[in-house]
Amino acid sequence: MATINTYPTKMQQMTKGDRSTFSTPNDSAIAKQIQATHVPDGKEIAVKPILHIIEDILRRATTASIHGVIHEHTLEDKTSMAAYDNGMLQSLAYIIHKISCELSCKCSGGGDAHATTMVLLNTLSNFSWDEKLVLTLAAFAVNYGEFWLVANLYTMNPLAKSVAILKQLPNIFEHSNSLKPQFDALNKLIEAMMEVTKCIVQFKELPSLYISAETPPMAIAMAHIPIAAYWIMRSAVACSTQIANLIGLGHEYMASTTETWELSSLAHKLTSVHEHLKTLLSHCHQHIGQSLDENKHVEAYHNLLRLFETPHMDNIRNLKALIHAKDDQAPLWDGSKKTRVHVEVLRGKHVLLLISDLDLSHEEIISLDRVYKDSRERGESHYEVVWLPIVDKSTTPWQDGYQHKFEQLTSMMPWHTVHNPSVIGPEVVKFIKEVLHFQKKAIVVPLDPHGRVSSQNALHMIWLWRNLAFPFTTEREETLWKEQAAWTLELLIDNIDLSILNWMTEGKYICLYGGEDTEWIRKFTTTAKAVAKEANIPLEMIYAGKRNAKDKVKKITTTITAEQLSHCWSDLTLIWYFWARLESMLYSKLRSGKSVQSDHIMQEVMTVLSFDGSDQGWAIFWRGSSEMARAKGDVALTSMTEFDKWREDVAADGFVGALNKYFQKLHDPHHCNRLIIPGINGEIPERVVCAECGRPMEKYFMYRCCID
Repeated sequence: MATINTYPTKMQQMTKGDRSTFSTPNDSAIAKQIQATHVPDGKEIAVKPILHIIEDILRRATTASIHGVIHEHTLEDKTSMAAYDNGMLQSLAYIIHKISCELSCKCSGGGDAHATTMVLLNTLSNFSWDEKLVLTLAAFAVNYGEFWLVANLYTMNPLAKSVAILKQLPNIFEHSNSLKPQFDALNKLIEAMMEVTKCIVQFKELPSLYISAETPPMAIAMAHIPIAAYWIMRSAVACSTQIANLIGLGHEYMASTTETWELSSLAHKLTSVHEHLKTLLSHCHQHIGQSLDENKHVEAYHNLLRLFETPHMDNIRNLKALIHAKDDQAPLWDGSKKTRVHVEVLRGKHVLLLISDLDLSHEEIISLDRVYKDSRERGESHYEVVWLPIVDKSTTPWQDGYQHKFEQLTSMMPWHTVHNPSVIGPEVVKFIKEVLHFQKKAIVVPLDPHGRVSSQNALHMIWLWRNLAFPFTTEREETLWKEQAAWTLELLIDNIDLSILNWMTEGKYICLYGGEDTEWIRKFTTTAKAVAKEANIPLEMIYAGKRNAKDKVKKITTTITAEQLSHCWSDLTLIWYFWARLESMLYSKLRSGKSVQSDHIMQEVMTVLSFDGSDQGWAIFWRGSSEMARAKGDVALTSMTEFDKWREDVAADGFVGALNKYFQKLHDPHHCNRLIIPGINGEIPERVVCAECGRPMEKYFMYRCCID
């Protein structure tokens, strides 16, 4: 359905164009006079049935030929009059008769057409514009219908013949050829009058619930309808004048060039008016259609809200509300079986809704794939995953490139995905954004077997504890944090690299470092290995990369491997996962209301993320599970080059203890830390304190369109 977003431009153009079509200098001068006659009393009459009767009269009258008498008509028993309220029609009979008399009398004397039209407007002042027109046309139809009724019956009905003789109608028909141009012009004008009137009546019928008088196309139409009504009524006066002159002068009457031009000019004017009103009416229907769609989506959205607030026996109703099956077709694609399936396959199961846009990274898919497959390999397939790609088509039209991207992502997923993003309705997109708080970054919303939301976002739990977090509830998250009360190497590394945990059990010292300065990495790794040799300690070093610098990290890992500077993760997904887990720890702590002052783990996480936010490198030295010393790149490198200054402390405090003391000695109290937190779901806190000094950090906004 066409949108109505181009209204302002179209309406401006139409307003400019309408001035020449709807109005003339004369119109502008009489517009105030016309409005002054309009004093509606608020009472409404049903105009459609009367309009049907008028249309029937004029249709039969205009099809009557002056070349011969039409003796037969097939009468329609079920006329609109049968459906009309006879009481109302009786109450209107007087006003119709009065207007009929005005048209007959005023037009017979060749009076001023404008003055006659203004008399009609004043007589009908209490009626709405569409009612004025219908009543005027009804009065004209009575006169015109009587004229042709006598014409049709005068050869076969004695009464009609006598009336026709007095009106000199037989004489007129005998000279029909000379009168044909007048009747052709008359019929065209009558047709134009009816078309514009029906269009104005349609404006009156538009539902005010979905379109207001202030809506641009409606407002423009309402401004022009009074002038349009004036010219329809003036056309009725012109037509009545033509008939009156014809009856009065008979075949000897020959319409002047001016009179013929007036009928043609009025017909042309009303035809132009009709075209413009039709265009405005079309825009109104578009607006109503859009409003109906919006209203339908609003209702569907509220139904969705109620559905998720109501207890159910299973999860099917909620899932079907989120994933619409059209024409009973299977809306899901099973990535493992490569086939389409119905939502029913998810009945009574824990379901993880993976919600993202089409920018879902390969690292996220690969990492989630490992967790998903691990649950199946261990026989713990207690849950299913369904990908819901969110593409808001109201702001982002679906393009060919999007389809290719969607298919590419789907091909990487072994779980369920929607067969086509179109099965996710606008109300579902609104629900996901406003209730589940999806913005840009991917989230995972778990539904229990009854379709209830277990957590607003379980993705952090998945990155932190994988399948140990099942069933991915907030209560389970709290339990796991209670079990993990300390900041340890196992928590930091998890099972990203089992060799690190093996080094730990073997009693080796471990240095985890990162950054994107290749020269600093060369100096630091070379110096640290030399220090380890002097201190006679077994040291293993491993490069952890940097967040959001994929291409740079790839080049650095290539250099580290080629120059044998240290260990590194050649699989860049592991580097991404390392940083994703740190961010997950931070968000998990923030969501549970923890702070740097009260939670040691949160303090350490923010410290490492602050290190990564700087332009320098960083290093953390570990011995065992919890003995640790950490510093930024300049302090870490200086400490290595100045080993002689703290060498003697190693015997008393151990290597890591002595190093930590020296780190503290070199620490500059006038430091500057940067903590870059990707925005997600409105969870960014208003106040964040520095992990080193405890002072509130100043907040800045950074907009980033891509990753390295």
